[in-house]
Amino acid sequence: MRHVALAVALMLLSGCNPRVESTPAPSPSVRPSSGGVLLKISGHGTAAQPVRIVGQQRGNRRQFDLLARSYESIGAQGSERAQFEHVHITFYSKDGSTLTGEAPQAVWDQVANTIELRGGVTARNNTGTTLTCDTLLYDNATEMIHGTGHAMITSATGFRASGNRFDSNVSLTHTRMQ
Repeated sequence: MRHVALAVALMLLSGCNPRVESTPAPSPSVRPSSGGVLLKISGHGTAAQPVRIVGQQRGNRRQFDLLARSYESIGAQGSERAQFEHVHITFYSKDGSTLTGEAPQAVWDQVANTIELRGGVTARNNTGTTLTCDTLLYDNATEMIHGTGHAMITSATGFRASGNRFDSNVSLTHTRMQ
């Protein structure tokens, strides 16, 4: 008798909680609306497995390859500013030359389309020319670099130029020092 009463009670209670048909969630929009969500994304790598960001143009031509120990990104998709720590970066020129540099910090600004290396930059191109400066700004659109603060460029043959700022292409073949 007890079991019958329990079974009847369960049947009555199950009628109070009808089964709801699930509807599939709408697929996410590829483009965020102008009132999009502000995202904060962070990540950590190691010396053996750093965080890696590769910048490419249409046609899969690589512009830069950035490795970092950690990063933090804040902003909506397409308008982010990402900050990187312990940065190693290689810039690739259209003519095939490379410029590889290191800095304590870097900021990638998607709106300005730039990467700024901060905190003391050292770099070397594929022909052995070295450069040092306090801050180095890479412009993705023009593929030019702009260095400020204690700027020095030394060629593989020993020629030295120094100043407070410089503008150059990635291969360091067209440089203006001030």
